[in-house]
Amino acid sequence: MKPAVLVTRRVPVSALSRLKSACDVDLYVEQGGLSPEALRKRISGKCGLVCMVTDTIDRSVIDAGTDLRVIANVAVGYDNVDVAYAQSRGIFVTNTPDVLTQAVAEFTWGLILAVSRRIAEGDRLVRAGRWRGWAFDFMLGMSLYGKRLGIVGLGRIGRAVAGYAQAFGMDVVATSRKETAKVMEQTDSEFSGIRRVSLDELLVTSDVVSLHIPMNDTTRHLINRRALTRMKRTAFLINTSRGPIVDETALVWALQERLIAGVGLDVYEDEPSVHPGLYSLEAAVLAPHLGSATGETRMAMADLAAENVVSIVNGNPPITPVKLELPGSSI
Repeated sequence: MKPAVLVTRRVPVSALSRLKSACDVDLYVEQGGLSPEALRKRISGKCGLVCMVTDTIDRSVIDAGTDLRVIANVAVGYDNVDVAYAQSRGIFVTNTPDVLTQAVAEFTWGLILAVSRRIAEGDRLVRAGRWRGWAFDFMLGMSLYGKRLGIVGLGRIGRAVAGYAQAFGMDVVATSRKETAKVMEQTDSEFSGIRRVSLDELLVTSDVVSLHIPMNDTTRHLINRRALTRMKRTAFLINTSRGPIVDETALVWALQERLIAGVGLDVYEDEPSVHPGLYSLEAAVLAPHLGSATGETRMAMADLAAENVVSIVNGNPPITPVKLELPGSSI
């Protein structure tokens, strides 16, 4: 008898076929996802779980999955999973790094351009029939050439974002974990042209601040009132990592007071809810969590999650296991 696996959302045929080759698959196909109660009930008897970033896999779910051997999260982040508790129960937790790096990096630059050159604002103006024609001083934005990009977190995505900066003629500084800093000191190629600075110096000197750090206790509300007041009044904030890293109430205040020039967000504190103060702010570009949303990337993510499950149920090690970071090591 094949081991049973629960998949909480529709996934591409390639991933589903791979799972079915080794497992008895219970696929949830309804819109909206499983409620916490339904998830706890449905996980019973399953040895594997393929879940999404919108699924909360807490202790109650893990306890209900008495036969669980693997939790495969279809995301690079894993703050939706109680990894420490799962691992204490002998359950592998895996994620999907690498395969979404370029897609998120590209989208990050899309947000940078959209907010700095007022593209989304201009689109709204044209659609509303309020454009009255070209004018010399109309909707002036900020040129990126010669400006400074500050990367908060030099993981895979942060490095990929930094890699595009040269094409725009931007200087790059970064704040990163001590582990990454050591690698930077030993490597000439991948980190070439990136200077490591303190978070405070990055905030004070950067024209664009882009967040690429995991969500944990040390990074929650890292960008708060104090951080926002340290930024240039002409600077832009970009977040494609996790919503709670930014205090949205403080962000709305900073934008209303014109303490920063604008923001590009793809993630929010309480998704899918958005702070109501952001809706009326023209300097805010708001995307519905689309960072990895390309067909190629989502297929690769699902395929990797499936491969992790199949590897473990076949008695082999996980392909991309989650390794918990030490407290305070995020930046």
